[in-house]
Amino acid sequence: MMARAREIEVDEVVLDLEDSVVPEAKESARSAAAAALMVGPWKAPVLSVRVNAPRSPWCAADLLALAALPEAPLAVVLPKVESAGDLAFADRLLDGAEATVLRRGPLRLQALIETPAGLAAATEIATSSKRLEALILGYADLGAALGRSTRGAQNLDLWLAAQDAVLGAARVGGLQAIDGPYLGTAPDAGFRAAAERARDLGFDGKWAIHPSQLQVLESLFTPTTTELEQAEAVIEALRRAELEGSAGAVALNGDMLDEAVAAAAWGILARAGRGR
Repeated sequence: MMARAREIEVDEVVLDLEDSVVPEAKESARSAAAAALMVGPWKAPVLSVRVNAPRSPWCAADLLALAALPEAPLAVVLPKVESAGDLAFADRLLDGAEATVLRRGPLRLQALIETPAGLAAATEIATSSKRLEALILGYADLGAALGRSTRGAQNLDLWLAAQDAVLGAARVGGLQAIDGPYLGTAPDAGFRAAAERARDLGFDGKWAIHPSQLQVLESLFTPTTTELEQAEAVIEALRRAELEGSAGAVALNGDMLDEAVAAAAWGILARAGRGR
């Protein structure tokens, strides 16, 4: 699976040391992932590893092994994050480990929000670490903890409150908001509906658990040419107005523009890799 993942053109590949690895294989999986990360090239621009959860017997060893790698991975996905303390634990461990390794920069963190405690503390978590770059909503573990059946986890309306909580917390922290995987491997109508809901709510992307889902996600989360042209026109109109001293009243094609419209335009450009 890791060999095949090396050839997939996606925004990020996440290697998993947690749920997909049984306890007796944790050490061998850790070694295999570290070895794979050191052998390139990978077509994905970002490589990440989901380590085992804080308070598990394997999390510290996972973090130390990844910090010892001179380059990869670029990010660590920390599962079952329930408080700022979980990120503080990872921060301290990585700070010490990285001090002995020549790296270009510190490992970044992505927090999986997949427990009721994590959901309740999402905003606290989102603002607690300089390493943190994303919040990810995890449906399977959260559904189990809440008592929702696997079938119920596919019901979009059941998850709106959790999605809003994670999305809002991510925005407070200035982080990416990533919707977790749909609990099915086929790119069927249910998967498309879930991906469309996440996009329309404002999520920056969504995890896929099967390559067959990638084309749908790429088409949904990649801005269209029309959206990009409109965003660029908004930014340019506001820029001209500022230069002319008339930024308080700006119109474009009959629509009034303000800072909220500009923020949305910048968000579209950012999704296409065109930052400020």
